[in-house]
Amino acid sequence: MAYLTAAAQKGNDSTVYKKQSISRTDIQALFSYYTQDGNHSAVTGGTGTEALQVFVSDITVTRKRDSITTLQLNAGVDVITSASTDNIDFVLSSASRDDRRFHIMGGYNRQLKKPHIRAGINLGLSLESDYLSIPIGISVSHDNATHSRQLTASLQCYFDDLRWGRFDPDYYKPETLVYPEELRYKEWFDIYRRQSYNLSFALYQVVNKRMQFAIYPELVYQKGLLSTPFHRVYFKDANTLKVENLPRERWKVPLTVQLNTFIDGQVILRTYYSFYHDNFGITAHALQLELPVKTSPLFTLSPLVRLYTQKASRYFQPFQGHDLSDEYYTSDYDLSSFNSYKLGITARYALFKPIFRNSAFQEIGLRYSFYKRTDQLSAHMLSLLLDFRHTR
Repeated sequence: MAYLTAAAQKGNDSTVYKKQSISRTDIQALFSYYTQDGNHSAVTGGTGTEALQVFVSDITVTRKRDSITTLQLNAGVDVITSASTDNIDFVLSSASRDDRRFHIMGGYNRQLKKPHIRAGINLGLSLESDYLSIPIGISVSHDNATHSRQLTASLQCYFDDLRWGRFDPDYYKPETLVYPEELRYKEWFDIYRRQSYNLSFALYQVVNKRMQFAIYPELVYQKGLLSTPFHRVYFKDANTLKVENLPRERWKVPLTVQLNTFIDGQVILRTYYSFYHDNFGITAHALQLELPVKTSPLFTLSPLVRLYTQKASRYFQPFQGHDLSDEYYTSDYDLSSFNSYKLGITARYALFKPIFRNSAFQEIGLRYSFYKRTDQLSAHMLSLLLDFRHTR
């Protein structure tokens, strides 16, 4: 998410476009650990362990050849251990317990000949044992002459293949959808692809020297296989068991409003409100507050609190809660009614310390957060960010 900075306070820039000889490379490395637990796993029909651990390593390289062209490359590996998905076949420590996710994304951004307009394109690949996604995106942004207002529009498309088998030594290619062990007597779905289209806008506005405002409206459309094929659903008669079934189309309307207030030279209050609605019947509201406090010229502490409330999808029922007459059904508690809160704190140390000629560490950031839901799901996350810069 981009923010307007102190540069927005500068006077009018010349409207004549000038190429500058600036060459800079930024390298950001992110390492994080996420762990959660709960007792409403969708794999076992809305009951059972949700234990999950994820180790993330991610690196982003941004190359600014000059003031016109920016190149970016992002790549990473996630290592996932899930006691929940281990219950797909009820074999302890089976292959479904562990998974890897590899992803890579490249981007190209260029300032056009018309002043204050930039356009960009990105293309990537994300791969798991039962998931292949190809994201493609375009964006365009416009700054006014004083850089006090910016308008951005982007379209991000995802083309997904949900078949399993790419990491299996017997196949090494997409083979089949993964169903729960006892439900593999037939093919529950005749499709295995999903497409997602995310149209997003952003308006950033400097209100005055102490206040900045932003609004982010979005429109998301998905079609294809929106069910997770290894999620079980148990019905009221206690004898019927099926694979989760959801509609083949979904519309989402997220909207976020942000207000940054500079309380003084050392304290900023960042306020976010988010609204969400979709055609599954889910409506949600979120309020987030961050308070970065600069305790010294180089050190910043940022506490965070986020409150969230959600109304359930019309297709959700808990374990053995669905009627046999239901056309669509899920026991995934991510689609249920719940309230949640998140507490976190980030410590940022700006080094600006040269390590080689024209090279320096920009910052080290460490964040811890705790998440809790009213359905008893809880999670902890710890992240380390290293930011390095080389100029010439």
